[in-house]
Amino acid sequence: MPSVFFYISGHGFGHASRQIEIINQLGSLHAHRGPGKGAAPNMTIVVRTSAPRWLFERTCRVPVAFCAGECDTGVVQVDSLRLDERATIARAAAYHEALGQRADDEAARLRGSEARLVVADAPPLACVAADRAGTPSVVVSNFTWDWIYEEYRECLPAAPGLIPAIRSAYALAREGWRLPMHGGFNGFSALRDMPFVARHSHRDPGEVRRALGLPPLAPLLLPSFGGYGVQGLDLSTLDCLGDCAVVVLHRDDDWVPTGHGVYQVSESSMYGQGLRYEDIVRAVDVVVTKPGYGIIADCIANGTALLYTSRGRFAEYPVLVSEMPRFLQCGFIDQEALLAGRWREALDKLSSAARPPERANTDGALEIAELILERM
Repeated sequence: MPSVFFYISGHGFGHASRQIEIINQLGSLHAHRGPGKGAAPNMTIVVRTSAPRWLFERTCRVPVAFCAGECDTGVVQVDSLRLDERATIARAAAYHEALGQRADDEAARLRGSEARLVVADAPPLACVAADRAGTPSVVVSNFTWDWIYEEYRECLPAAPGLIPAIRSAYALAREGWRLPMHGGFNGFSALRDMPFVARHSHRDPGEVRRALGLPPLAPLLLPSFGGYGVQGLDLSTLDCLGDCAVVVLHRDDDWVPTGHGVYQVSESSMYGQGLRYEDIVRAVDVVVTKPGYGIIADCIANGTALLYTSRGRFAEYPVLVSEMPRFLQCGFIDQEALLAGRWREALDKLSSAARPPERANTDGALEIAELILERM
């Protein structure tokens, strides 16, 4: 049975979340198109990633074959707001020193699965493996890892071969499908700019609030710091709780009691009611976060304001901060105020911030799914 392979970085949840949206659109299009109309009569979607399996099990609406494995090393995070530059470069260099053997192993996997196309977000390994298997590959992302690692220039003398190895790998891809707010993509033979890949909610916000036991009228805040969390943030001490409420998602095994004005929502309860993360994003008034492509795209798609803080030395950060006011009502809170619970002033400024001047196209998942089927 022919297959399409998705190689997805396990750094945070953003890479996985946007590829899941593409996978869902791909499966839906394939099912509706059917055999004889340009699609393979049967097609296996294979996911190769170190991102958590539960994320795919809860949010993929089409069957996927999940194959756990580390495809890249990303950035070494202390938590969502702090990272370790030297450890990042050391881990990436060690991984890429063995890239040839890793690629041979992956190429055998691709040949054994009749892979017709490899989609990378954005492990360089995928491009090398696809080339060795004789399978075309495309990179779908808003950045490439060589661009991220170049930011840590003082660490690179200890890893002189890292950036050239990554760029040589990406050069083997047939195309780069570049998402908005991008950086990198040096050396690609062909580039195509795509719209935002975002998750859209189609649920009424009031209905979502009722289903989850959230206050129907109070301004609602959603802290969203991905898989790494934030150390030292005590939501029960926020200075804005008299005027608004906070909703916190938790997995059942990490529940922590909180005070008045902070509402805990179990992920299993949310997904059990047929709700998804984007439904909560649409139902709240403000998402409080560090800037990342995924949460920015989701806020744009669902008309939700964003209050952001700094996230450490990450090349993507200034690009996101510069670009997102075009499409999104957003404001800044420094880390000291964030962790001390002094949110009121920043929220007041955000409420009076200018509305975005542009309306973004957020149908990138559908367009990319169409392209994948064409390539298949």
